[in-house]
Amino acid sequence: MAQDLRIGWVGFHAEGQAALAALLEAGIPVEAVLTLTERELAKRSGRSSYEELCARYGVPLHKIRHVNDPESIELLRSLSLDVVFVIGWSQIVGPEALRTPRLGMVGAHAAVLPRNRGSAPVNWAILRGETEGGNTLMWLNPEVDEGEIIDQASFPITPYDTCATVYDKVAQSNREMILRLVSRLKEGQRPGRPQPPSHDPILPRRRPEHGQIDWKKPNREVYNFIRALTRPYPGAFSWLDGRRYFLWDAALLPGEPYGSAMPGQVVGAVLSPHPGGACGQVVACGHGAVIVLEVESAEGLVLKGPKLSEQAWEGKVWSNE
Repeated sequence: MAQDLRIGWVGFHAEGQAALAALLEAGIPVEAVLTLTERELAKRSGRSSYEELCARYGVPLHKIRHVNDPESIELLRSLSLDVVFVIGWSQIVGPEALRTPRLGMVGAHAAVLPRNRGSAPVNWAILRGETEGGNTLMWLNPEVDEGEIIDQASFPITPYDTCATVYDKVAQSNREMILRLVSRLKEGQRPGRPQPPSHDPILPRRRPEHGQIDWKKPNREVYNFIRALTRPYPGAFSWLDGRRYFLWDAALLPGEPYGSAMPGQVVGAVLSPHPGGACGQVVACGHGAVIVLEVESAEGLVLKGPKLSEQAWEGKVWSNE
């Protein structure tokens, strides 16, 4: 016999919003959503506001500084929840908060665990040129990314993907896995299996200052670097004429650099009657070259299409400062 569930939700990242919307669209009640305060939200990449979704379905929305604060724990206790989904959340949930729901807290990690435990798994997978990504739904425990596995999904990472398109795939898999889990929980099941052992190192945290481009790398690595860090993340960056630019889009060219161009040197402009995706500037790498398709100065000046092609940058060199 199906049981009623009191469900809570904790999240601020776009990867979780599709799954929350799926529950609400299916008529599954959610007692409350906890998200970050505006001040904390402004510090996070990939952030998404849950206000419109919660208002549409009449779900109480609570803004918190940290999930382990005494006020947050007291709020979770007062809701008398059966299960809490922590999806798209960067704070580690402590033991006291984990004990607040009857069945436990469920999290998602954007990799097929135990592979790629740790921070920024999507970004690291693209940076490394990996061709398969995935997602894991698990019961949270005090150890990071080591809880019992509930469900998993795999999908390809193509050379055309960026961090944004891979997160779209993660979000879709969250939606599918969470709907399956809720059905099982309502039937009185609590699925889960231990993770297999792994000796892989934990992925280190990435910060905005780690986005500096090393033009001495081969062109494929530079291309992967730019697409791994593009929007909604802080972006890959480099300097030209003493001005810092964020590089949001690039294309990969085959073969060696033109002539004797040094790494980071602008070889010349790419012109096209199709400005939306073909105009840009060719930049030499340690091996091969890339076409830079969109840049933005630190002051917010965006250059793409003909405006980018028309920059008199030929012979100039992108640098570290």
